Formats: sequence, C-alpha cells, structure tokens
Amino acid sequence: MRASRLLASATLVLAVSTSACRKSQAQGTASPQDCVRVADDWGPDGAVPFTVDVVAKGLEVPWGIAWLPGGDALVTERPGRIRLLKAGVLQPKPVATVRITEAAEGGLLGIAAHPDFATNRQVYVYVTTDASGRDENRVERWTLSEDHTTATFDRVIFGGIPSATYHDGGRLRFGPDGMLYAGTGDARDPDRSQNVSDSAGKLLRLTPEGQVPQDNPFAGSPAFLTGLRNLQGWDWKDATTLYVTDHGPSGETMRRGHDEISLARPGANLGWPGIYACELHEGQVTPSLTFADAMPPGGAALYTGTSIPEWSGSLLVGTLGSRHLHRVEFASDNPARVARHEVYLRDTYGRLREVTMGPDGHLYVTTSNCDGRGDCGPRKDLILRLRR
Repeated sequence: MRASRLLASATLVLAVSTSACRKSQAQGTASPQDCVRVADDWGPDGAVPFTVDVVAKGLEVPWGIAWLPGGDALVTERPGRIRLLKAGVLQPKPVATVRITEAAEGGLLGIAAHPDFATNRQVYVYVTTDASGRDENRVERWTLSEDHTTATFDRVIFGGIPSATYHDGGRLRFGPDGMLYAGTGDARDPDRSQNVSDSAGKLLRLTPEGQVPQDNPFAGSPAFLTGLRNLQGWDWKDATTLYVTDHGPSGETMRRGHDEISLARPGANLGWPGIYACELHEGQVTPSLTFADAMPPGGAALYTGTSIPEWSGSLLVGTLGSRHLHRVEFASDNPARVARHEVYLRDTYGRLREVTMGPDGHLYVTTSNCDGRGDCGPRKDLILRLRR
C-alpha cells in the first residue's frame, strides 16, 4: 500500500514537472533541460577578432554611461561625480557633484537620458544618499546646461529604495516604451525580493515623472520583475522580452555562486531566493545560463552594431570577479536556449562594469578596477570601445 502511494506521488511529481517544462518551452522560456550550468571556469575563449580602443582613462569606478544627441556622453563615477565625454574626449571638470553616502557598493550609480533630451535636457541618476538620517537609494532628475558642461538638481522622482552595504542594484535605462526602468538589489534581505509591495530586489518600471504606469504587471506597484538579488544588467530583445543578469548567493541560504542570465517577460519572477542553479519552481523563471563559480555580472547589452557582424544579436555581459566579457548567443527557435557562450578579454582589462551600445554602432565597456577589489593602476579606470 505504501509502495503504491509512493509510486502515485512520484507519478504526480513527474507529471507536474513535465507539464511545467512543456509550459515553459511553449512560452519561450528556459526549462531545466535547456538551462546550461557551467561547472568549471567560465567557458571557451572566443575566436572573433576585434580591436579595443581606450577612449578615456583616469576615471574612478565609472558606473553608467548616458549617450546624448550628437554623440556626447555623461559618465557617472561612484564617488559622486558626473563627467562629460565630449567629442570622444573626457573633460577634466565634473558636470556636477552628487551628494552620496559612503557605502561599499552604493554611491552614484546608473544614469539615463530622457528620450526627449533634445528638448528638455533631463537626465536621471540612481544614487545612494541620506534621507532624514537613513541611507536609501533613489532616482533623481537633473537638468543639463545647453553646452552640457554643468547640471542642476531638479527633484527626486522616486525614493525609498532600500540600501545596504551590498546589493544596491543601480542600473537605469529607458525602455522602448519610453518608461524608465531601474534595477534594485535585495539590500541583503532576500525575502524582500518576493514582496511586490517592496522596491528591493526588483526591476522597477516608472513614468519619466516617477509615477507607476497604469499598465504595469502588478496594479499600483512599480515592480516589473520580481525575485532578483542584485540587478545590474538587462536589455530588450523586443518590446516585451528582456535578457536579465543577476548575482547568485554568497552564503545566503547556505549556497554560493550561480550567477544567472535569464529571459524574462512582464511580471516574471526570477526566483530569488528560491531557485538555485537550474532548478524548476512553478511560476518562477529557470535561468538560461548559470555558473557554479561567482562571476558576478555587471552591465549587459545586445549587440546591434555591424562592426563585428559575428556578434549580431548576441548578449554581451561585463563581469567583475571573473574579469572578462561574456558573449551569449541564443537559439533562433527558442530565445531562452543558449546556442553558444564564450569568453573575451579574459584577464586583460580587469573588472568590467558597464556594457552599452554607442550611437556610433560600437560596443563600449567600462572597467571597475578602482572599486577596492581590483588593481587601480596609474591609468585608473577606463572606457573601452570595441570594433573591428
């Protein structure tokens, strides 16, 4: 009798798992069979040739890049400075100095230019700062001068994002829908990632005024994706499909490693702190690619240029601890299944943080060697351009 019950139970579990796998495949998401777990090292070295130009040097933890009409760019430095890259030359004087609190992974982080920057000259920054005696992460809006050399504070558009010594998230990007997306961390409290009412451990979606859009997946909540540990990189495959990178655990839940690259759609739950490696949990996203050892990932961008045609459509991810640029190519018949992944710039430029496509069609990457975890060196941190 007991054996019959066990057999029935096993059959039920298998049926549920098989149903979930079929459902995930039908939706174009990863199943445990699709998920690639890299058990050792990071992957094979890539063979596609390209040239690396050092566009700028002398920076201190350049965290984000915002491209402006005409080709200028604003670059954030984590200690609180906004710098101007004008005609490809880093200007010596900061555009603005942003008030921050001292935190290991906090400070001045992401930056994004308003889609209508040409008419309103508005830029947004993600910053760790003091608010009534308590540290918080928040999104501020600043207005740039006509010559791009100075900026003035406008207002806080979204505040109260939990802050901690680690896991502050920080990336800002405007989406193809004109909305502002902000990646946050779990502020070292994993369970917050599963709470839709809490802004920690999420990809947030806001209007340019900081309001919650009416068509967000959770009514009245800025949350667009949930279940994230420390989000610093994502990009859009199309209007409703994103590739997302996330940091795996470093001791929480008695687990380590397993940083993730996943495909997600509006309202998706990326599974932190429940999913580990290639596990399947009903209603949560199994990653497409995960690594036993900690990378962890920084920024990410889909390659849309023509200079390196072999990379067309691939996701490029900067990595910090593993010190390389990771390229991921996805299968044409299932955007969640990895067709190939490979390593570039292995131990060449150190820790890599931001990865973004420039208006010239080239890929730009920043180093993060002056953040206390790398070799800063006399050139300090760099902005690199990758081209054929």
